[in-house]
Amino acid sequence: MPANAPNIVLILADNLGWGELGCYGNAGFRGAATPRIDQLAAEGVRLLNFNVESDCVPTRSALMTGRHPIRTGAMQSIPAGLPQGLTPWEVTLGQLIGRAGYATACFGKWHLGDRPGRYPHERGFDEWYGIPRTSNEAMFTAAPGFDPEVVPMPYVMSGKTGSPAASHHVFDLDARRTIDSEILAHTIDFMERSAAAKRPFFAYVPITHLHFPTLPHPDFAGRTGAGDFADSVAEMDFRVGQILDALDRLALSDDTLVIFASDNGPEFRKPWRGTAGPWSGTYHTAMEGSLRVPFIARWPGRIAPGRVSNEMVHVTDLYPTLAGLAGATVPSDRPIDGVDQRAFLVGTAEKSPREGFVFYIKDELRAVKWRNWKMHLVWEPEPNTGPLKLETPWIFDLIQDPKEETDVSLPAGWVRGPMRRLMLDLQASLKAHPPIPPGAPDTYQPT
Repeated sequence: MPANAPNIVLILADNLGWGELGCYGNAGFRGAATPRIDQLAAEGVRLLNFNVESDCVPTRSALMTGRHPIRTGAMQSIPAGLPQGLTPWEVTLGQLIGRAGYATACFGKWHLGDRPGRYPHERGFDEWYGIPRTSNEAMFTAAPGFDPEVVPMPYVMSGKTGSPAASHHVFDLDARRTIDSEILAHTIDFMERSAAAKRPFFAYVPITHLHFPTLPHPDFAGRTGAGDFADSVAEMDFRVGQILDALDRLALSDDTLVIFASDNGPEFRKPWRGTAGPWSGTYHTAMEGSLRVPFIARWPGRIAPGRVSNEMVHVTDLYPTLAGLAGATVPSDRPIDGVDQRAFLVGTAEKSPREGFVFYIKDELRAVKWRNWKMHLVWEPEPNTGPLKLETPWIFDLIQDPKEETDVSLPAGWVRGPMRRLMLDLQASLKAHPPIPPGAPDTYQPT
């Protein structure tokens, strides 16, 4: 472990669109201010071109493995009780950082496996408290005809390495309102124990706001006067502030890298629809509103305050970047799609080493980003509107046309060259290293 290896706190919001935060342009028109997150941004770096996958499972798998979901088979949610998420063959970020000597914990929404052998405390995290799948399961028990004999009852769960997972209380609509407060209590307790033991820690905190049903804690209900969604934004901001205050109280702020990001663009379902601000679209699409999400990082003394960058970073990049900061070694026996962003993150390099990436939804190639351009091979600006496979791909200049409204494939047709190379390189890699099929058993090994 490097002498200057930081503690790492990675807070991952759920379906938080670009347009909900003050530091990304929301001047209060959405009904809730975000002063703690805005201050975090002022104290560190704010990225304008941080990119994720199409929805919850693929983004979380990319974060945990540094690999595109088309490789890992973790491309979509699968009904409870069936093999889903990551096979044990994958090496998670928790495993890497734990092997480097860190205490590791996951508090929040996992969504990468919901059966013995695939829970977070069996995949590299010393301890876990949260939900194994997703927030909308809180609606199940209130649905007419719900039958727990045929569908597993949703529970808030926990686990520690070496012990089986335990179920605590039913995850229903009341529990939906309080889960983030429980997640934060466990996170702060973990940081306190790690500090007392003088052990570096990695706290992965995938909170549940603003995923639907977007319901605030009772203490925040009515707080903004603008409804449940705005109240939930206010609660989310407060929860981030709780972590920052705890780090101050423990005198750990200067030694801790804090990252706040979102797993996806905004929700598209009413009445919980969010906003991507200047970008078009929501998650479950290849629009910029799906791909670009907030990303803020603070590390006093290492990351200069007030820095803002439009350089491209992808969620897979966090795997080699955080592993490198912790002194961990990235696996060499499989393709890793993430690139090490340490120099860019701390500002010793002005440019990101990433120029582009290829974007799939499930197993369908949808788009390619390269520098300031986006090429759509399949057009679906709103989820479930019937994707249109384009005979001639459309190209958009994202600087001049952030809403992706004007195809410039004729004057800018030259950019197809580097974009096609990105596609061909990935396809060649997938041929050389066949993807893991979705639903693969625990015994899966690559051939």
